[in-house]
Amino acid sequence: MGSLPLYRLLTLLFLLSAASDVHGSNICTSQGVTACQQCLAVHPSCAWCSQEEFGKGGSSTSRCDLKENLLKGGCSQAALEFPTSSVTTQRDDPLSNKASGTGGDVTQIKPQKLHMVLRPGDAQRFTVSVRQVADYPVDLYYLMDLSFSMKDDLARLVTLGNDLAKAMGRTTSNLRMGFGAFVDKTASPFMVTYPPESVVNPCDTEVCQAQFGFKHVLSLTETVARFTEEVEKQQVSRNRDAPEGGFDAVLQAVVCKERIGWRPDASHLLVFTTDAKTHIALDGRIAGIVQPNDGLCHLDSDNVYNKTTVLDYPSLGLINEKISDNNINLIFAVTKYVEPLYKEYSNLIAGTTVGTLSDDSGNVIQLIEQAYAKIRSEVELEQVDVPEELDLSFNATCLNGEVIKGLKSCSGLKIGDTVSFSVEAQLRGCPKEKSRTFSIKPRGFKDSLDITVEFACGCNCEASAVVDSPLCSDGNGTRECGVCQCHQGRLGPHCECSVEDYSPSDDANCIPKPGSPICNGRGDCLCGQCSCHASEFGQVWGKYCECDDFNCLRFKGALCSGHGKCSCGICQCDAGWKGENCNCSTRIDTCTSSIGLLCTGRGNCECGVCQCTQPGAYGETCEKCPTCPDSCTIKKSCVECQHFKRGQYIEDNSCNRICRNEIEVVDELGENSSNPPTCPEGPDILVVLLAVAGAILLLGLAGLLIWKLLVTIHDRREFAKFEEERAKAKWDTANNPLYKQATSTFKNVAYRGN
Repeated sequence: MGSLPLYRLLTLLFLLSAASDVHGSNICTSQGVTACQQCLAVHPSCAWCSQEEFGKGGSSTSRCDLKENLLKGGCSQAALEFPTSSVTTQRDDPLSNKASGTGGDVTQIKPQKLHMVLRPGDAQRFTVSVRQVADYPVDLYYLMDLSFSMKDDLARLVTLGNDLAKAMGRTTSNLRMGFGAFVDKTASPFMVTYPPESVVNPCDTEVCQAQFGFKHVLSLTETVARFTEEVEKQQVSRNRDAPEGGFDAVLQAVVCKERIGWRPDASHLLVFTTDAKTHIALDGRIAGIVQPNDGLCHLDSDNVYNKTTVLDYPSLGLINEKISDNNINLIFAVTKYVEPLYKEYSNLIAGTTVGTLSDDSGNVIQLIEQAYAKIRSEVELEQVDVPEELDLSFNATCLNGEVIKGLKSCSGLKIGDTVSFSVEAQLRGCPKEKSRTFSIKPRGFKDSLDITVEFACGCNCEASAVVDSPLCSDGNGTRECGVCQCHQGRLGPHCECSVEDYSPSDDANCIPKPGSPICNGRGDCLCGQCSCHASEFGQVWGKYCECDDFNCLRFKGALCSGHGKCSCGICQCDAGWKGENCNCSTRIDTCTSSIGLLCTGRGNCECGVCQCTQPGAYGETCEKCPTCPDSCTIKKSCVECQHFKRGQYIEDNSCNRICRNEIEVVDELGENSSNPPTCPEGPDILVVLLAVAGAILLLGLAGLLIWKLLVTIHDRREFAKFEEERAKAKWDTANNPLYKQATSTFKNVAYRGN
């Protein structure tokens, strides 16, 4: 408790320093505000004095200032408007260690309730602690595709009910299991409608049940025999097209809480098994179904989905919303053929995991165990109903007390581990409401931290405002918080000037410094005050019209990169962003690779983007690197630090920051495996030399043989060509056509003799 006043003192000193480092003076007096509410929005260190005739002739320019300056100037404490931000803990029950299988009165997050007061631009910090308790109740609902291709999977599931219960019994003593099935919408072209008898029995070669959308078969029960009995009664069906209507079934299983039997104090596992793709929103239009899914429960008295031909398939966004609202952990148990597709779905639906199902579902127990272990080894915070004007930034303290900035999740945890998150809430605007309540909760948990935030945007003195006050030139304005808020067309400290009666002048009160243009060239001097011109780009204000909200640095055409507010030429960044133009993210979870390493251990996370430092590495998380070591080499340092507690990551205390995947120790050893760490022996030099010499010799011999072969082929072709030309020659054996006589005869054309 002794450090708290020091923290507040340091925070106050920082705010005062920041407030006085703008335009060579403090920011409170540089903005030229004329109302109390405007003053409070300038900076958290600004205060307003509502005392009558305070300051320079009652002028409003000196009423907004630092608190200590106002007190020194003669403002009474009672007339000072200076709300302060604060955080008050209203409920803080201790974390539980074990659920004892009941789940009642179990606390997995602390504190449970906070009340916060925030001024615009101010921020407050608080800490959230989370612990996954042992022996927590589990509700497992098995949602199965009963299309014809899943016939062998259904037969196998009948024999696995007891084994599944035993496997889950190793993690909880309070397990409930339920069962539901789906095929697809009962409308053409999703349904086989010809010949007519196919509607009743869509299978060609055997008897099977008619097609249906979703059917809730068994509510969650502790009696495992009931599960096996109901599964044994089921028959497969058949639909026309390849994709199924699984997402219709998922949504109904999530929102029909009473019918399914989801308990509020339990972990909710929804196991979705299929070997096919699934339809999503807008696919229903093929069958003329255009009404969007409403996200409500529509089970009839027979527990059958009765809106299958009325409502379209749900969208991924709707499923994501309902899963979060109802604390469901969705497990996609799908065959290898469609696994890549469902992994993409998993990236878009928070709180889901994907496992590869064997052709007959024989490995479904192992798959569920692994998925549940993964769920229990991770904690990720999510926000619910956070106001748009409120920015939340997170820092995680996962293990060994190491703080990971920008992260709101921890992985590699064991049951009973406690992790904490430092949360900073910053108000960057004033909502219409005076207060709002939002929640922070671990994904998949029923426990949540409820926070009521009160927006300190107004002033108490506004309640005693006098409309058409005689102090404002006989009713030409409203007297509010010690100043006159003039009616349209009136100016002056007491609204004594009319815009129509006065023309622009060269009043010295409107010149910021000698030689400067009046009102910085962005306004007219009326009644000794600058009346700033309207601008199509934004707002212009200030005593000398020196401030605006549009002349700040831009990034990719967006003012302050779209992540901050422009105020008097300076970008005031939202939470989670930094830099002169607010284009640098402080998050590091975007740099985490699929193997749990930051930038795959091949680069640094800068502004939320991996900068690869390993030669040859590229990709969003430097995951691609043809010339880099393999996965085993990359994981070596993490195995050393997490399992053997040694190595470079232990020495520089970065193990939990870099290695966030749990190392699983396997005692069932293979032929070349061993428990103690072993280093591979170096290569035998003699063997290497002999191998190199042999390779050179073989390459030489191979080259000679190839050369000899080519020469032989060439000679044979030439000889064959010669033989062919000789065979074509036709002449008498006594005369050689190539022979030419040695004598030649020439005739003299000029000779005319006899």
